[in-house]
Amino acid sequence: MIVIVIVEGASDREAVVAFAKLRGRDLAAEGISVVAIGGAHAAGRFVAQVRGQHPRARLVGLVDAGEEPSFARAGLASVVCDPDLEAELIAALGAQRVERVIEAQGELAAWRSFQKQPYHRDRPVEAQLRRFLGTLAGRKIAYGRLLVEALDAGAGPPPLELLLSRLPSSA
Repeated sequence: MIVIVIVEGASDREAVVAFAKLRGRDLAAEGISVVAIGGAHAAGRFVAQVRGQHPRARLVGLVDAGEEPSFARAGLASVVCDPDLEAELIAALGAQRVERVIEAQGELAAWRSFQKQPYHRDRPVEAQLRRFLGTLAGRKIAYGRLLVEALDAGAGPPPLELLLSRLPSSA
């Protein structure tokens, strides 16, 4: 059986693959593909294409809360991140641990400078962290994996736990 996890972007893909690995699973070796479709707006087109080639494929989505209607219209049974996967990871880790990950990447000075910007000064640190992750090309993708790797073995974000529970242990 073909099993495909459909996610919006590359950072989500990196996080899902890394989380599965953290849980002792190699999705690719199990025959499960994790596909970033380039945004929720592409869900309908992607699902139609897959269904045209593989009508019996099992499709599971991981989507941000605000984009869930696009996945639902495409007929995907989805796990929803509220409001997005980055926020779920930040909540699971806590702001201090996320800052340690940022420091380990040599970006602590950039993070502190970002926090001093007038627009961000009075915002909650979690909101600042979410925005910081998306400010540089490639940063969000790298941190998708890095934040997952910083998780405690038994303490993952609920959407990632639920997603893995919905996947067959071998495809």
